[in-house]
Amino acid sequence: MRFRHHERCHSHEGRGAHWGRGMRGERHGRHGWGHRHGGGRRPFEQGDLRFLVLALIAEKPRHGYELIKEIEERMGGVYAPSPGVIYPLLTMLEEMGQARLSAEEGGKKLYAITPEGEAELASNKDAVDAIFARIAGVRERTVGERAPQIVRAIENFRLALRLRMERGPVSDEQAQTIAAAIDAAAQAIERT
Repeated sequence: MRFRHHERCHSHEGRGAHWGRGMRGERHGRHGWGHRHGGGRRPFEQGDLRFLVLALIAEKPRHGYELIKEIEERMGGVYAPSPGVIYPLLTMLEEMGQARLSAEEGGKKLYAITPEGEAELASNKDAVDAIFARIAGVRERTVGERAPQIVRAIENFRLALRLRMERGPVSDEQAQTIAAAIDAAAQAIERT
């Protein structure tokens, strides 16, 4: 179960000028930005998430769920913003003229960057580059650790094998089929 992250808009220079203050990431392992255990480090500083979302929709138009999954993927699975953060942020970017609704795809709103959004990214290029460098660092630190997807897959494998063994004896042919499947998975893992 994932805890919800909340983000508030602290406006000192007009609506939405400072987005990102109050975002809390929970500590997870040595990364400092997870979604399971308590802690207090923020995954993003003031305004960072706004720049990140702008940069991602500059790459290609995206809808909110796609942004959530992309951020989670780029951060190696240790952090994903909640819909309660992403959707209001997209609305705010639209109101600020930095993003626009480009289409609706299966009921999902697809957002694209505007020339104003591109200008915002260009004028904050150093900050945007620093955000992506931090994200890359987090992802590098996750390499070699037990990714949640792998843990889940291992548990599924163990359960399937246990349930099959509890059903009764395994014939020689069945044993060969099971062993071949396990060997094929092991070889596929070694090749990655």
